[in-house]
Amino acid sequence: MVEARYYTKEEELVTCILCPHNCIIKEGRSGICGARHNNGKILVSLNYGMVSALKSDPVEKKPLYHFCPGMDILSLGSYGCNMKCRFCQNHHISQFCFDKLTAPMQPVSPAEIVGKAKAAPNNAGLAFTYNEPLVWFEYMLDIASLAKEHNLKTAMITNAYINAEPLSELIGFIDAFNIDLKAFDDNFYRQQTGARLADVLSSIKTVSRSGKHLELTMLVIPGLNDNEDRFREMMQWIKDNCNNNVVLHLSRYFPSYKSDQAVTPDKMLLEMYNTALSYIGNVYLGNTSLATGRNTWCPSCNKLLIERKGYTISIPGINKEKKCNSCGADLAAYITFL
Repeated sequence: MVEARYYTKEEELVTCILCPHNCIIKEGRSGICGARHNNGKILVSLNYGMVSALKSDPVEKKPLYHFCPGMDILSLGSYGCNMKCRFCQNHHISQFCFDKLTAPMQPVSPAEIVGKAKAAPNNAGLAFTYNEPLVWFEYMLDIASLAKEHNLKTAMITNAYINAEPLSELIGFIDAFNIDLKAFDDNFYRQQTGARLADVLSSIKTVSRSGKHLELTMLVIPGLNDNEDRFREMMQWIKDNCNNNVVLHLSRYFPSYKSDQAVTPDKMLLEMYNTALSYIGNVYLGNTSLATGRNTWCPSCNKLLIERKGYTISIPGINKEKKCNSCGADLAAYITFL
């Protein structure tokens, strides 16, 4: 166990101030995320170095479509989450309970992780993903700071439910963010995730203003977050509060965990895709076999830049100078290259 950051203490209680839950934790108990624990009036990270998954993935799988296209990224996750999404696709690790461990877990050092990333072929760097990386804050920060020393890119796939001060520190070490914007409805957030929309929106604005690479993902769940008026409000908010090159992924939902809503129809995805394109320029569809919403086009001449068939990527429209082959437009502000 490693002492956690961002907490205060008073008598027998500690208050975790990493995320907006601001959990007040009694001796011997853990916060909502299950990973931050009051051990003798010291807040400790139970999951420091505890790796649930470590593998090379195409960077597009995160999904990140405008970040180091065509490359792999060493992806790692742990256990725990500060949301309780009823539809969670990775609930076996996000809702993991450390109290039920029957055998000790062997921690993996930050140096080992960075060493594997350096040795991996065609690798852009490291991605913190699978469970919610924010509840792995100390370990993630240690790895990311070491990765920067070795010129490795860093990315995180996150729900962005974090307080302003730790987010500000984290931004200094993370190159790319994919943030889940699960709905544009606070009632949805409270009932389906146990969190609040306003705090997520605040984090998105902070990341966008920082100049770091930003992509958003919305898992479209029929009957829960597909209201057309709310979706248009969300798109207007994204247009008004994010940079011009922000990317939105609309992802198909499948029943999981405690949610048994119907699978997202292709027709619904296509309608929302077309609506989104009327507000911003970069929209993609995920978890679907639809041919629409896969490829990346030049923002200047609309010629094909990147073609995607599943996770098979070809880049016919970008030359070695990172410019469009057709019109010569500089793509450095549009796509983040290694």
